[in-house]
Amino acid sequence: MNDQSAIDPQTFLDALEAQSTRHETPCGEGRMVWHIWDRSGGSAPVVVLFHGGAGSWRHWVKTIPVLAESYRVLVPDLPGLGESDFPPDGDDAFAIATIVADGIDALIGKGNSFDVVGFSFGGTMASCVGALRGKQARSVTIIGSAGVGAQGSLGSAVKLEKVRHLEGAERRETHRTNLNRLMIADIAKIDDLAIVIQDWNTVRSRLKTPAISRSGAILTAIDQLQSPLNGMWGELDAPANPKGPERVAALRARKPDADIRLVPGTGHWAAYESPEIVNPMLLEMLARTRP
Repeated sequence: MNDQSAIDPQTFLDALEAQSTRHETPCGEGRMVWHIWDRSGGSAPVVVLFHGGAGSWRHWVKTIPVLAESYRVLVPDLPGLGESDFPPDGDDAFAIATIVADGIDALIGKGNSFDVVGFSFGGTMASCVGALRGKQARSVTIIGSAGVGAQGSLGSAVKLEKVRHLEGAERRETHRTNLNRLMIADIAKIDDLAIVIQDWNTVRSRLKTPAISRSGAILTAIDQLQSPLNGMWGELDAPANPKGPERVAALRARKPDADIRLVPGTGHWAAYESPEIVNPMLLEMLARTRP
């Protein structure tokens, strides 16, 4: 399932999803949707992956098959995104993270440990869940997350084109433009699968994640962590303000014991653009806290 080049994108996504089990946990009066990939029958350690803003579990399609070889992999659609319902308080990072953390407990058993990994907005969720659950979280890894640099509160200067009113080839090419501006530095890496994922995610996005990412919640959470912190940024991460190297330096200065790395020649959606670098790096980070 790592090489989708021989099949069309939707067939690939359907096949990957079919390898998982679908679960639902409460989200206010609604539901939060999860997918779990487990080849171990419940015996492998748990890693939870949180997608980025305007995203879904599909942000992790090039990571899930690799981690599933040795972990139980839990991947939700975060509240207000993908198939999950809108949370009661859509402006409060810790309120949303409480829904997510309660969902993890419901799925793996309260008190059982897990690693948590978050991409972009998912890094805010990962940090908040880690802060809420203390040592129950074996480690927290953030990838391409905003809000940690000196200028993080200023947000991104990336301009995106409106796409929901478009159809056909114009819609696909506009997605390609937006992906290149925001997510993937090398336009040659923007394949049909990336465009299909982007389209599916975009039309289901309701939560205003940029404001939450810039709210300062991630720093509050990081300062409260009781577990090891890991981080990655793409060297060419467009929405990072300042860009990748400065983000790495800023977090290293704040958390000297953290394992913070730069992914060379890579943009924001590093796990998709450079899985051959990110996946081994992530496995190495997780190995240090593997039970």
